[in-house]
Amino acid sequence: MNDSKIREQQITRTSIIGIVTNVLLAAFKAMVGLLSSSIAIVLDAVNNLTDALSSVITILGVKLAKRRPDAKHPFGYGRIEYFSAVLIATIVIAAGATSFIESVKKILHPETPDYSVATLVIVAVAVVVKLALGRYVKAQGEKYNSEALIASGSDASFDAVISASTLVGALINMIFKLNLDGIIGAVISVFILKAGFEMLMDSISDIMGSRPDSEITRQIRACVEAVPGVRGAYDLILHNYGPDTAIGSIHVEVPADADGRSLHKLTLAIQNEVLQKFHVFLTVGFYAVETERQADFDKINAAAKAHPGVLGTHGVYFDDEKKTLSFDVLVDFTVRDKAALCKALREELSPVFPGYAITVNFDTNYTD
Repeated sequence: MNDSKIREQQITRTSIIGIVTNVLLAAFKAMVGLLSSSIAIVLDAVNNLTDALSSVITILGVKLAKRRPDAKHPFGYGRIEYFSAVLIATIVIAAGATSFIESVKKILHPETPDYSVATLVIVAVAVVVKLALGRYVKAQGEKYNSEALIASGSDASFDAVISASTLVGALINMIFKLNLDGIIGAVISVFILKAGFEMLMDSISDIMGSRPDSEITRQIRACVEAVPGVRGAYDLILHNYGPDTAIGSIHVEVPADADGRSLHKLTLAIQNEVLQKFHVFLTVGFYAVETERQADFDKINAAAKAHPGVLGTHGVYFDDEKKTLSFDVLVDFTVRDKAALCKALREELSPVFPGYAITVNFDTNYTD
């Protein structure tokens, strides 16, 4: 069984556990909330139902995302998982808004809750169960790179804190006869809304194309540089087509005297290594390196890195017959005026390499 199938099965299994647990918790809390006339506990039960619905959407999302690529979507349907996360966030926001309205009504027209020891015990057990569920679901989400599971797990852990707040409110009511039910319900609603909007922003960021995980990009670059024949790896770009589907490109430095056959062999070695370890297909480009000109490379790199926002240089190429010099400068997003930087570098390097026409190419720091 391949990794993709295992991932799908584990996400589905985790989501089913979440559905069953949340439905049971919702039933118990709804019963307790209605018997005790506690709007806070009833809203907590509603929140459990939205969590169960979120798990259903997660299952549907991962199933639809596994549709085979076709002519219309040649890179597959993996991004559907991000849209399912958007839908989950929307449901959470709607639940939070409804809860807030009902809580405000309860504040304006309060009803005295009737808590019992049994009620408090049930709520306390729910807190423990929700904490355990949240940690389990989030851990599975991180293990199988599922944003929907991570969001559900975080939300469940947060729900445990909310339930604990409800428990505190019940204790205050029993001990001090102070009714904070509506206020606690409103506070719960605000936190539900906050969590929903954060989930929504994270999912939209993934759809728009967020920066790849720094640790993964460093591992990919290290993997490429470890392939025999590669002197350095640069310009890594990744395009995400779902949590477990990505394509990209990278440039590698190779000896200037390498022939076409050896470069072809090197390309296959890089692609196979990265595909097996990271499930990423890379297009590979080359920079020819003349090792005897290392001193010149160092001068160019030192001049460039003296400027703010410059991270390094690579792709240096001398054409001694035509008297041309070109190199790539890697800059971060703080560099706004690239034309001014280009002019400054030409002026600084022209005396170092007299008679050479200097071309400066800029690369953006798309990955760490």
